[in-house]
Amino acid sequence: MLDRRLYLHLATWLGQWPAPPGLHVVGSWRRVRPAWDGRVRPAVAVRAGGSTVLSVPPGLVAAVRELAAGPRSALSGALPTLVGQPGWVVNDDVFRWCLAPAALPDVGCWTPPADPALPPWLHLFDREVLVVRDADGGYLAGVGIKRHDAYGHELAVGTVPAARGRGLARRLVAQAARRVLDEGAVPTYRHDPANTGSARVAEAAGFADRGWSTYGVYPP
Repeated sequence: MLDRRLYLHLATWLGQWPAPPGLHVVGSWRRVRPAWDGRVRPAVAVRAGGSTVLSVPPGLVAAVRELAAGPRSALSGALPTLVGQPGWVVNDDVFRWCLAPAALPDVGCWTPPADPALPPWLHLFDREVLVVRDADGGYLAGVGIKRHDAYGHELAVGTVPAARGRGLARRLVAQAARRVLDEGAVPTYRHDPANTGSARVAEAAGFADRGWSTYGVYPP
């Protein structure tokens, strides 16, 4: 049975969930409003088993459905232009979630994202981020939480090259996942299928690969 928080997240984030087999194009006002980082995400899809829900701006549902009736390659190639972002790209990701994070020890401290010692990607977040520093206070690794809605919070993790291989990322992800669950949401995690390092982090932190995936139109 699907966790209620995950069900509510997908229904809220996409505009509909679940769906029968096949590709289903739905409209959502969220596709025309700024997302967690202030930028619009004009097309987002989640695949589970033989079902896919593709969420687009309400005014484009008919046009995207017509395009989706053809080959998948045609949809991927034309979708950025159709949603008004011809310079953007369609990214495919593995989609994971976790209800029981791995029992790894905490390693990071929560800190304001505006801290000038943090890398620029962590400055995008509007609430505290989870960070590991070295003995001199230098940044080693961090996690930010993308609060898509009240029910689903996606984790993003990054580690400086010199600090990789120490298990910092998996411990940070598990620690952040526990905080998300304490807040009443479900933690999610997405990564490129070819990114084996990120996949290992996810597995070690308790985010199993259930065969689900996402795709969408994103800035390059």
